[in-house]
Amino acid sequence: MKIFISFDMEGVAGIVDWAQCRGPGQPYEEGRALLLGEVNAAIDGALLGGATEVVVNDSHGTMNNLNAAELHGRAVYVAGRHKPLYMMEGMDASVDAVFFVGYHGSISGTSSVLSHTYNPSVVSQVELNGVPCGESGINGLVALACGAPVVLITGDQQTVTEGDPFFKDAERAVVKESITRFAAAQLHPLDARDKIAGAALAAVQRARSVPLPDIALPARLDVHMQTADMAEVASWVKGAQRTGTRKVRIEGDDPLAVYRSFVGITYITRVAEGR
Repeated sequence: MKIFISFDMEGVAGIVDWAQCRGPGQPYEEGRALLLGEVNAAIDGALLGGATEVVVNDSHGTMNNLNAAELHGRAVYVAGRHKPLYMMEGMDASVDAVFFVGYHGSISGTSSVLSHTYNPSVVSQVELNGVPCGESGINGLVALACGAPVVLITGDQQTVTEGDPFFKDAERAVVKESITRFAAAQLHPLDARDKIAGAALAAVQRARSVPLPDIALPARLDVHMQTADMAEVASWVKGAQRTGTRKVRIEGDDPLAVYRSFVGITYITRVAEGR
């Protein structure tokens, strides 16, 4: 069984500040260590559950946050920027099940530590088929396209709740309880890793009975931008149609094409951030 892990950073136990997620500096080095511990726990649990191959995609920031030599299980490590499938690079039809590790809540949802949706300077809200969603829902489009279920989500309580409409049967590992966007009650890192490893083991053992993401086709992404200029620029992407002053829509029967158009928006709108 081949497992694909897309991991982020803000949903990791012990992380509550941007300084822990962005280098250089000692807080970032501490954050990297916390992240590595949870990714390795997910790998260990997957292997104990029967996985024979694991691919992990670094989905945070510059997407090169781990020391590859310290990954457990000799997992394949997909790292670096400018990846066509962004947070889902390395995902294809050979994957049997998907993990989302260290994920966080959406920018427009209930308070979640360091919440955002891809780029908080550009995106103010995203709805998938009319349902507000975070990065897990958006990334679920790729899992659906490749025919693999999402079987594990880890992060805070808001993150796993946001995944409910799309991944009802996924295992959950809540490792922190967000209080505000910059505060949380968190498990000790060792306890968080144990919880993730146990959930990963169970997820792999149940993987063949877990359905594909519950995303009806044609899939529709409504992306709300921070400014009208950003919506204008976003509408230049193939598949994106401006539907309001600050909103664009991507819709289609091919979930991978919908996702690719969204990724295109995240790249092109950076020119409209005023930087």
